[in-house]
Amino acid sequence: MIADSCLNYRKLLFMLNGSRLTLRAITDEDLPHYVAWLTDAEVTAHLLTFMPMNLDDEMDWYEGQRRDRTVLNLAMVVRAEDKHIGSISLQLINHRAQSAELGIVIGDKPSWGQGYGQEAIGLLLDFAFQELNLHRIYLHVDVSHVAGIQCYKKCSFVEEGRLRDATYHHGDFEDQFLMSVLRSEYKKNRS
Repeated sequence: MIADSCLNYRKLLFMLNGSRLTLRAITDEDLPHYVAWLTDAEVTAHLLTFMPMNLDDEMDWYEGQRRDRTVLNLAMVVRAEDKHIGSISLQLINHRAQSAELGIVIGDKPSWGQGYGQEAIGLLLDFAFQELNLHRIYLHVDVSHVAGIQCYKKCSFVEEGRLRDATYHHGDFEDQFLMSVLRSEYKKNRS
């Protein structure tokens, strides 16, 4: 599954290839897609750190991500169409604790429900556990994000706990689940 990977992920000199997707470094040409997606209320409904952005704000974010040694943020591209549909990331990478937080967004709404999220998560988990030698990947998800929770469970994530009133949407607080997957669980479920 992993092709052309380079252990020095900070230089982003690699691509992760799956059956339909390529995960690759984000480029300047991708940034207008993010601006469009992040100003769409449906796309951002379950994003934890959303704020409307213009292209200048997105460029600042991009430059910050490139310098942050605890982040690996990759573009999700459907290979058959060479179509950029979203991004997936490992954030707060902690090599001492061997853990990181997973983030994902599919901004291209026609690509929703096509299994791309599950494939992208599998590719990134393979890389995180095999190449980065991480032990635990975790995430936060709104309890109302049923499709996301189902996808994460298919990728071997389990609920660890419930964070009460952890996020604020449309004038109301909402709980979130803390979910994680350990390398041993992922390997067992993959074989």
